[in-house]
Amino acid sequence: MRDNCIIKLFIVLAMTMVGRIAVSSQNAVTANSQFSIVNSQFSIVNSLDSLIQAKMPQGGVVGVSVFDLNANQSLYAYQADKLCRPASTQKLITAITALNQLQAQESFRTEVWAKGEMVNDTLRGDIYVIGGMDPELMETALDTLVDLTASFPFHVITGQVYGDVSMRDSMYWGKGWLWDDNPESYQPYLSPLMLNKGFVKVTAIPTNPGEAARLEVKPFSSYFNVINETKTKTAAAGKFTVMRDWLNNGNDITVSGNITARRVEEINVYSSQDFFMHTFLDRLGMRFTLIQPWYSFAELQKDATCQLVAVYETSVQKVLKQMMKESDNLSAEAMFTRMGLQASGKRHVSADDSLNAVRALVRLMGLNPDDYRFADGCGLSMYDYVSPELLVSFLRYAYNRDNIFPHLFRSLPVSGVDGTLKNRMRKGSPAYQRVHAKTGSYTGVNCLAGYLETNSKRYLAFAIMCQNQLKAAEARTLQDAICELLVKE
Repeated sequence: MRDNCIIKLFIVLAMTMVGRIAVSSQNAVTANSQFSIVNSQFSIVNSLDSLIQAKMPQGGVVGVSVFDLNANQSLYAYQADKLCRPASTQKLITAITALNQLQAQESFRTEVWAKGEMVNDTLRGDIYVIGGMDPELMETALDTLVDLTASFPFHVITGQVYGDVSMRDSMYWGKGWLWDDNPESYQPYLSPLMLNKGFVKVTAIPTNPGEAARLEVKPFSSYFNVINETKTKTAAAGKFTVMRDWLNNGNDITVSGNITARRVEEINVYSSQDFFMHTFLDRLGMRFTLIQPWYSFAELQKDATCQLVAVYETSVQKVLKQMMKESDNLSAEAMFTRMGLQASGKRHVSADDSLNAVRALVRLMGLNPDDYRFADGCGLSMYDYVSPELLVSFLRYAYNRDNIFPHLFRSLPVSGVDGTLKNRMRKGSPAYQRVHAKTGSYTGVNCLAGYLETNSKRYLAFAIMCQNQLKAAEARTLQDAICELLVKE
């Protein structure tokens, strides 16, 4: 009996030892797996630290944040909480906040209304053009509005033609925009009524030596005057220049200089809403008899005598694509204005309404908006201050939402393929076609933020914000090198 007890005791001890060995073996596998992950992260941290030290130009600073979207954890951080000027990576914040609104996919609309009584072929009343901040309304769209208006059964208008720009306040530039960026086309005078993005495109074509070049100006309008002071193949004529008296809000456009080959220049005009309405009235006058052939600005007060005459629509995706791939400032400000309108529920908005929408989303993500500074929608402002980790937080938020991510992702420039990344990380680079990201740059600032696919099919959200670097090429080289290293993960 005693021998049986001893035998049973040995069996129990043996089984316990086997179990412990099995558990130890399993723990060892888990530990090895965790060690492998930790070792991999340790390796990428060391590699990125070394890369930044090697390629960071003297005097420059950088903040980097990288997040593994598959593992749902931070992969790398280097001064990730450092406040930086985002330049056009601010457009990511605008796009994501705008797409987060319930009415985000509603088209941009420009409407023409008739108000009054129609008697025979006469409208005894007024025409209103209501601006919807459409940044893609070009000359052909303006012609479409006129054609649709002309399809109605009246050809005489006794009243006035009004522009309704009541959608937003009268601040035509964003806070912190540089006054001397005027008259560049990338800084238009903002208005709910925009034509050709608020600028004129001038093309100079050489003729015979010593003679003036032939000029083509689009869109055609009597709103501005063009003065041709060019000379064909005449070195003494100097540098090709397109300028207007922008300090005095003048719209006499002077084109001068030596023209040896086809040259193209763009210049903004003052002001966008007048540019739109003057040109609209020009073309309306070709189709209608206008008893009062001038325009003014007033808000349409709708009543029973009002009738919708014409509508021109532009899809949100078209605006988003232009905004992100081409870094179009007007498109960003249009999205910025409209999201303020949708988020506030107001009929008339200011920049503060849009900024409140951004701050609300920052709070929703569990962050404090007072830790950052938001001033505009496109990133031209000198007052914008965000951090790499904040940009990555926005990218993470977008990635997890079907109403945002598909629209955002296909609007982003693709490395080596299109947009502002067309000539970066081109074919032959490990990062070719692997990076979908927004660029951002002006003097001393160069940023890159977006999504990246690694060789192991993991998706990363990242932000690289270079500051105090006067040589943009050096900042871009560092950013591209970081992306190429991350792709190999």
